[in-house]
Amino acid sequence: MDNVLITGGAGFIGSNFVRYLRDHNPDSGIVVLDLLTYAGNRASLDGIKDIELVVGDIRDNELVRQLLKTRKIDTIVHFAAESHVDRSIEGPDAFIDTNILGTHSLLKAAKAEWLDAGTGRPHRFHNISTDEVFGSLEPEDPAFSETTPYAPNSPYSASKASADHLVRAYHHTFGLVTTTTNCSNNYGPYQFPEKLIPLFIIRALHGQKLPIYGDGMNVRDWLHVADHCRAIQACLQHGLPGETYNVGGGEELPNMKVVEEICAAVDGAFAADPKLAERFPAAPAAQGRCTAELKNFVTDRKGHDRRYAIDESKARSELQYAPERDFSKGLRETVSWYLANEMWWRPLVARPAD
Repeated sequence: MDNVLITGGAGFIGSNFVRYLRDHNPDSGIVVLDLLTYAGNRASLDGIKDIELVVGDIRDNELVRQLLKTRKIDTIVHFAAESHVDRSIEGPDAFIDTNILGTHSLLKAAKAEWLDAGTGRPHRFHNISTDEVFGSLEPEDPAFSETTPYAPNSPYSASKASADHLVRAYHHTFGLVTTTTNCSNNYGPYQFPEKLIPLFIIRALHGQKLPIYGDGMNVRDWLHVADHCRAIQACLQHGLPGETYNVGGGEELPNMKVVEEICAAVDGAFAADPKLAERFPAAPAAQGRCTAELKNFVTDRKGHDRRYAIDESKARSELQYAPERDFSKGLRETVSWYLANEMWWRPLVARPAD
């Protein structure tokens, strides 16, 4: 892995992986390709040395081909995607364009430069996917494994499933060296504030209601982004061509439990640092009250999957991957990061509405 193209590298998981890769592979050339749409942020790459940011679209086949050729790219790590389920319900077209057509454009460029041009250069196309492609589990169902049939239930997960199938097809039909990881819900630094954990942290700081879908008992497996980055690196090093690997955090929790942990972590942070009350006077914690009073149940999301769970035994045995972050500790660290990095998230959000 000499020269790496990271698509969507200015996004949440992508920027964390750029940091991880620079720290652990200091000699690798790193090119980030990102269109810098609403979820892509230059500031997420601040302070990372010796990387090149190219502002462009993964659907621009000629641009990608030129990058692969001129930068002598041997590895693509493909994060670029529309990823918010609510947005996919409101406007599916962008998800089809980016997640399906964009992935296909990348695959065509990789095939053209790595296979058709006959360079003979060792290569790998690594595809970042989601556990949502497997659909929803009942409470007693076994966790998703790599052999679980795909059953996507939202336009987002359907578009990611389509991308996964294209990656598989390019390996089996053309011989492109590919791997795919299907991850569970990520959390950690640099996450765009529309996702549950950063959204609720920021709303709590403003004293705004915390909208909880349905009964709050939808279950997700929670994966700290640092553990996810470790798993991707392990897959690049040890993953077998054409294989897929499930990556989880080993923390299967109902949304209500996550919300309670957020509330407790915010309360704890204010108790430990009285100056926070001056910065965020509207927060209940600034007034000696409990953040949990902001909880507010709202109408459930359309087609809301009830439960996701990850069987990561294949990744453990073949990649030597195991999550290291305990959710409670990781969440407290995440709350601390958002409190310490107000200048990063402040430009991304207007004052939350009631």
